[in-house]
Amino acid sequence: MNLRYELERAAIERGLWAEGDRIVAAVSGGPDSMALLHMLSALAQEGKISVIAAHVNHGFRVDESAHELVVVKAYAEKLGVTCETVTFDLPAYIEETRLNGQVAAREKRYAFLHEIAQRYGASRIALAHHADDQAETVLMRVIRGTGLTGLAGILSKRSEKNVELIRPMLRMNKSDILRYCDEQHVPYCTDSSNKERYYFRNIIRLDILPYLSRYNPQLPQSLQRLAEVAGAEDEWMEKQTEALFAQLVTLSPDECAVSCNDLCGLHVALQRRLIKLILSYLSKETEKISFEQIETMRLAAASGAPGTWRIDAGAGIRCVREYDVMRWLQVPQHTVSDTIGYLCEVGRNAASLKVERSGWTFQFFYKSASQHCKPASRYEACFDAAELTYPLVVRNRRPGDRIQVLGLNGSKKVQDMFVDEKIAPSERELYPLLFDAAGRLLWIPGIRRSNHALTEPHTKDVLFIRADNE
Repeated sequence: MNLRYELERAAIERGLWAEGDRIVAAVSGGPDSMALLHMLSALAQEGKISVIAAHVNHGFRVDESAHELVVVKAYAEKLGVTCETVTFDLPAYIEETRLNGQVAAREKRYAFLHEIAQRYGASRIALAHHADDQAETVLMRVIRGTGLTGLAGILSKRSEKNVELIRPMLRMNKSDILRYCDEQHVPYCTDSSNKERYYFRNIIRLDILPYLSRYNPQLPQSLQRLAEVAGAEDEWMEKQTEALFAQLVTLSPDECAVSCNDLCGLHVALQRRLIKLILSYLSKETEKISFEQIETMRLAAASGAPGTWRIDAGAGIRCVREYDVMRWLQVPQHTVSDTIGYLCEVGRNAASLKVERSGWTFQFFYKSASQHCKPASRYEACFDAAELTYPLVVRNRRPGDRIQVLGLNGSKKVQDMFVDEKIAPSERELYPLLFDAAGRLLWIPGIRRSNHALTEPHTKDVLFIRADNE
């Protein structure tokens, strides 16, 4: 009965449940989950908690899966525990969604567990991961590459969809669980797929851990202790990062911004964590953003780095440095690539144009020279209508765009104009430029106009244009 004691001690130490809580126990039919069901049912009989068993038949191993379902239902009934079951056709679901088999199975399984928790008003879902699973997970992550968070391995509890996923057996060894099942006459099934080396976890369990244990017989225990230590330190650092996020990060719709000085003033470990927290705030699909990308963004905030810079970080997030500020923005997928632009044609009779992609609006007025219209700001311009070729074109910049600047000899790159005017890099790609049909750049609204189609004393008709940036 030592494992019962360990289970209750883990619950108290880690706050896994409180007296009177209703818990859904995920029961596969293997020795780990059947032992968990036995221990939780004993606590339920003592009136400490209430338990509902939940079993998923994934439809992979037809005969074995059918047998597991029968065993789980029969044992739950013997223990007096309500048992909910479901059977999925996972092969068909995988074919339909093209998901990885393990990902698809987890998605369907957890959806069912949450459904049962909601139906019965349960606040916890108990999972039977144990110490050997923890050791395998940590070693897998070390081999693949990980940081402190990855070394923490499987968490003993975490919130998901207003329910806590709890793992009260994380300190129990597989051998002890098997012994418990034998002593308590707990029936269980053996999953034949656990012997297949198709799965990386099975290779870790069957080959790599036994081989490495030749050099350290206590390796599984060492990996478990590493997870314990890393988990506690990771939790502390995460709380520090959350406090810094609230203090330093400016939030606006679909965007996070932080001062370069504030970011660089943090310890390098907190810099990395703050960037990761910002990315997670903006997207739930940041798992594939690599350490190298995090480091690139961190170093871009340094005092010696360029004042303007950007990178598409992935997960629909763009990181830009705009002088003394680092910004992370959610960007629609169609704007992430610089190769996608816009082009709007303006006929001679057009009165206005709204450029949706840039947020700018143009108004066009044709007047006679006698009306003495003059621009009142850089957002207005006058042209000799007779010197223009139609249709006019409003588009965003392209590589090599140049303007014959009024008042200067020769031409200048549009990119250089943007830099001189300190136009934020995040705005440059969609900034509107006005051309005529001959491809001459006439005007960069709010910045400068060209020396083409100037109004002269002999000008008869004037095209007056006003641009507004909403």
